[in-house]
Formats: sequence, structure tokens, C-alpha cells
Amino acid sequence: MRTAAWAAWPASAVWSSLLSALAVRIGIDTGPVEAGVIGTSKFSYDLWGDTVNTASRMETHGVAGCIQVTARTYERLRDGYRFQRRGPIPVRGMGEMVTYFLVGRNQ
Repeated sequence: MRTAAWAAWPASAVWSSLLSALAVRIGIDTGPVEAGVIGTSKFSYDLWGDTVNTASRMETHGVAGCIQVTARTYERLRDGYRFQRRGPIPVRGMGEMVTYFLVGRNQ
């Protein structure tokens, strides 16, 4: 019964409700990755490597509602996007790292 009631809601009300309840953190790093298909009966495409691990740490040590990026990503994107310097933060397993919050696109 709950599923049927939920399905009857207008899509905009569902998304509005979900977005107000979610606090998403996003982490981005730039660099090389390994990629491949894993599995023999149920296939899954996956990425791994230091870049993936660093992006994961950016998300883990990030702030809800923000996109936190590494200095490498900042250097690559700074001409097209606006950033706020967060400064050096302790990152588990990596020591202190200078990070930035992605604020928006340059006009």
C-alpha cells in the first residue's frame, strides 16, 4: 500500500522532498585510473587507482552540499570555474592536502 501511495505522488513533489532531505558530498580528483570489467556471470565496469582513492577521500572529508576538489583538479579547471580555497586539511592516509570547493562556472 505504501508503494502505491508513493507512486501516486507527482514527480516534482518526490524530488523536492528527497532533495530537501539529502545532504550530498562530492569529491573530485584528476589523474590516471585503471578501468576494467569485473565478473564472469554478472558484469560490472569499475575504476580503481590512486586517483579514485583520492576522490573518495575528498568526498569523505568534504562538507555536505559542497563539491570538494584536489589541487590537481583546481589547476586544471580554474580558468573555467570559480573555487573557494578550503586550505590544508588532514586527509586520512594521505596527510595534509590543500583542497578547494567548486563554487560555480565563470561567466
